[in-house]
Amino acid sequence: MMRYHLLAGTFAILVSCTLLANTQRQMQSGANRFSAAVRMHDGVRLAADVYLPEAAGRWPTVLVRTPYSRRAGSIRSYLFFLHRGFAVVAEDVRGRYASEGVFSSTDREGPDGDDTINWIAEQPWSNGRVAMAGSSYLGMVQWWAAVQGNPHLDAISPMCSGDDEYLDRYYSTGGALKVGQRLLWLSQNLTPRSRLRPLFRSYINHLPLRTADVAAADITLPAWQDALDHPSYDPFWKKLSIRERAAHVNAPVLSLGGWFDDYVESDLDAFSRLASQHKRVETWIGPWAHNPAVRFPTRDFGPEASIPIRSMQAEWFDRWLAPLPGAHDAAPYRPSLHIFVMGPNVWREEREWPLARTRYTPLYLESRGRANTATGDGVLQWEPPRSSKSDTFVYDPRNPVPTVGGAICCDPKVLPPGPLNQAVVETRPDVLVYTSAPLNEDLEVTGHVRVVLYASTSANDTDFTAKLVDVNPGGLPLIVTDGIQRLRYRLSLLDPVFVKRNTPYQISIDAGVTSYVFSRGHRMRLEISSSNFPRFDRNLNSTGPNANQTKAVKARQTVFHDSRYASVIVLPVIGGSNSRLRDAAFHRIPRHHRG
Repeated sequence: MMRYHLLAGTFAILVSCTLLANTQRQMQSGANRFSAAVRMHDGVRLAADVYLPEAAGRWPTVLVRTPYSRRAGSIRSYLFFLHRGFAVVAEDVRGRYASEGVFSSTDREGPDGDDTINWIAEQPWSNGRVAMAGSSYLGMVQWWAAVQGNPHLDAISPMCSGDDEYLDRYYSTGGALKVGQRLLWLSQNLTPRSRLRPLFRSYINHLPLRTADVAAADITLPAWQDALDHPSYDPFWKKLSIRERAAHVNAPVLSLGGWFDDYVESDLDAFSRLASQHKRVETWIGPWAHNPAVRFPTRDFGPEASIPIRSMQAEWFDRWLAPLPGAHDAAPYRPSLHIFVMGPNVWREEREWPLARTRYTPLYLESRGRANTATGDGVLQWEPPRSSKSDTFVYDPRNPVPTVGGAICCDPKVLPPGPLNQAVVETRPDVLVYTSAPLNEDLEVTGHVRVVLYASTSANDTDFTAKLVDVNPGGLPLIVTDGIQRLRYRLSLLDPVFVKRNTPYQISIDAGVTSYVFSRGHRMRLEISSSNFPRFDRNLNSTGPNANQTKAVKARQTVFHDSRYASVIVLPVIGGSNSRLRDAAFHRIPRHHRG
């Protein structure tokens, strides 16, 4: 189990006594905010603040459970619900701030959420109906509470929370460790308060990864060690996965996510699973980062990108927290997915994910063997190449390709997300660049982007990365989606299998999800490399556990794209037909693009 050993001791006992005293005074005249100590079934007491509407009565309640302090400034935004006739309870999760206990694995949030909901239902100011709201970790706790089956939990609204611990917070769909995101979060949240928190640049290059927690947080963190002990998607992670328990989510779900958030694939997965089971779910995916308030320096998606999230949540709660239990049971309901289509910058309602009308359309890689950098001869085209030389580059883990934007979490000051400029990345000789001719008409890409490479390496294990880029008529290249595949996990995330050196293999790279219109006159671009750091850890090209290695070995990488090994990017195209796309979408590829 992941265990974060935090300071509790005498301080927690004193705080708990104070909370109990406050609870005794909770209903004094004129008080509409008071503190309480909520007892869990194992005797641990969690610190909570209760906010009540001005008028007397018994209220439905919005519960917000957080590891970031119930007194943080961000909690004020949830007081919006007071004006909509809800009580609000903000609670520190176990082991955090004024709450007793040890900050533990995410599945611990299920029983604690369940106990808290039962406590709310028993209070004289409660009408027994509870909803939950919150983003990121505050969303994760909602899913875990929802699978407990508590009859008092009538609706949840998680945002940017995902549905799987392995795939959201630790590893990619291709098996690479999300090293920047994880070490940054651990450092910011679990560095002992008595010690100075290290700067990101002081620990992000640390090797071996096994001791990077000490470099980042100045202590050994069991959570980090557990994650490194389980690099494969094994039963350890399945125990921590909401996906494995989706059938137990019966509370109506209003979820939100962002195209440039690291959890978006899982937010969509949760919608798909619930919708296929005919559950009451509505999902909104906008052109946002992990924090929807973040603005990108390269792209403005217009006023339609901003939606009144708290008002939408209040309306959702009003809908399902009806006065009488079961009032909505007979009402027909169809799951709905609202996606923001970037380019035209409009919202569109769908009913399933992926979209049933998707046309999976391949674009083929071609070059004369010199696709390195944006000035090379790499081309994307509709027709399979007849004769095309392979491209090569050398991947040096000591000099990885830097992360520049994309769907990344969580601190935009340290790891800026979004559709950022890739020009600097495209000057590197270890980045292969394949570019289409200008589009002759708009082209919508909505769904999962996948890259199928035929490649070989001089190592027995390495990584390949893929990045879809939009190039405007002025030559500005902005990232749309990206992904990575660790070769030992090319067949399965459970059972690693190494490759033979200098032998071609087919490699499928999950390059992310999007809803994006490439405008007429723009060009589509694909970047291929072997690193995207520090979004993902550097593969040191060894057959041993990557977390324990310190020696970085260079690898010579080869990408094939000929009639026998036709490497492609597969686009989820909406509208048109494959034949019409081939005939009309691109201008003819100029000869100078072919080298």
